[in-house]
Amino acid sequence: IAGEQDPETLADLALGRLRAKLPALRQALRGRVTDHHRFLLRMHLEHLEALEGIIGRLGERIEQVMAPFAEAASRLETIPGVSRRIAEVIVAEIGAEMGQFPTAGHLASWAGMCPGNNESAGRRRSGKTTKGSRWLKVALVQAA
Repeated sequence: IAGEQDPETLADLALGRLRAKLPALRQALRGRVTDHHRFLLRMHLEHLEALEGIIGRLGERIEQVMAPFAEAASRLETIPGVSRRIAEVIVAEIGAEMGQFPTAGHLASWAGMCPGNNESAGRRRSGKTTKGSRWLKVALVQAA
């Protein structure tokens, strides 16, 4: 974007495993980049920076809203595979009070994570999971 076009100089900016492929990278960097291309690249970078700013603001808002549920979220994070973001999704979808579910099976069924067990005469039929909160389902599958 700054106007540098020398493939040697650009290839030297490579980091990590890409450094092992410097000859191929130098060859790939030979080409024609016009002012219009640089303009478009600059626009893409500015858009990414704006999106990163929005993500940061949303993260701050989530922190504010989750403040009353910090203890519940931190307890959920002790479960292997459950990150901070997944704990936030679980609290947002289920809530912090589990008294509404008599057993863990009831919660799993409500979430749509209980597969069916349709078997008759030794033949197993469809065992699809039931419908439930799709956001919760995605978070639980990711944690698993």
